[in-house]
Amino acid sequence: MSEELLAILEQIERERGIKKEVLIEAVESALLTAARKVIDVKPEEELRIELSRDTGKIRAFRNEEEITSIDFGRIAASTARQVIIQKIREAEKEVIFNEFQGRVGEIASGVVYRFDRGNIIVDLLGKAEGMILRHDQSPKEEFKQGQRIRALLTEVKKGQKGAQIFLSRAHPSLVKKLFELEVPEIYEGIVEIKSLARQAGERTKIAVFSKNEKVDSVGACVGMRGNRVRNIVNELQGEKIDIVRYSDDIREYIKAALSPAEVSEIRLDKEKMRAEVIVNYDQLSLAIGKHGQNVRLASKLIGWELDIRTKEALAQAAEEAKVQAEKAQAEELAAKKPKKRKPQESAQGLSALSGVGEKTVGLLAEAGFENLEAIAKTEVKDLLQVKGIGEKKAEKLIKEAREIIRKSRKE
Repeated sequence: MSEELLAILEQIERERGIKKEVLIEAVESALLTAARKVIDVKPEEELRIELSRDTGKIRAFRNEEEITSIDFGRIAASTARQVIIQKIREAEKEVIFNEFQGRVGEIASGVVYRFDRGNIIVDLLGKAEGMILRHDQSPKEEFKQGQRIRALLTEVKKGQKGAQIFLSRAHPSLVKKLFELEVPEIYEGIVEIKSLARQAGERTKIAVFSKNEKVDSVGACVGMRGNRVRNIVNELQGEKIDIVRYSDDIREYIKAALSPAEVSEIRLDKEKMRAEVIVNYDQLSLAIGKHGQNVRLASKLIGWELDIRTKEALAQAAEEAKVQAEKAQAEELAAKKPKKRKPQESAQGLSALSGVGEKTVGLLAEAGFENLEAIAKTEVKDLLQVKGIGEKKAEKLIKEAREIIRKSRKE
């Protein structure tokens, strides 16, 4: 039994990838539990089981003294079998978890096994099952049971039933990994992916840069007759891919990112990382894209806010701004200019003077004598300038105005 047990453990190690030492320790632990049921051990005594790594012989010790009265043959057979089965299950779960945990961020291949409430369950080549949740699926893709599938491995969790493996067909890194697999220059580091923006199922923009002047970054990604990029498009079931040439010149980078639209002019606000992009009217729809898709992805790709304008709209906006500025200026000047008040409003109190009617009040107000204080402070010669007022009347008005003011102050 001893040699047979070791042979079984070694076979499990080879076939299952579970270390023999782990299995031996598990068997020892189980045998110790079984031995306690047949050996009378006092609380202060220590019971220990050893399984020889060389011969497979099982020995029991009580406080370092070997117990020879116990027969481990029958106990070992049934116990070892149970422990091995349990340990295999646990170890397989651990092996699977560790294997896939180390592959997070890589592409995993498998076969569509079944569908569960909108989620896709993938058989990962018989080793484990992965799940593509509804929100990790590309909206334009459809799969059938038994169909081969590749997806990005995004997360691995430990669950009661083993490793929970989550996959994604919508993650932007899926496209990046597909390019690494399809384009040797990217895998080797000659061509670098600088940035990537994706709307799963619709369109992806990828910015590439060559570290070797002799290698064209865009050409390498496109491949001979477009074979390389076509393979990726087919893998993504028709998703459009724009390969953009990266540039340190932000203007050139913006122009490339907005392709296929042609850009006429770019005005930059580097502090706010915002650019006003001017195009001809016939290029507007191309620059913006369906539902704003092209400009949105371009903006995300370069990390700048992009505002698309046509030359015509820009000229109209400038004209409107000019009109508004002129209107504001006119209103400002009007606000600063003193309003001309009606005689009856501005000449309040002048009617208190004797011999002064409405007509005279109006004449005085027009001449600048709007109240009694103005007349009281003036001189006769100034009042003579008012039509219909002679020297005597002027003297009388000044005197009366001063008297009225004096009396009002006393009161």
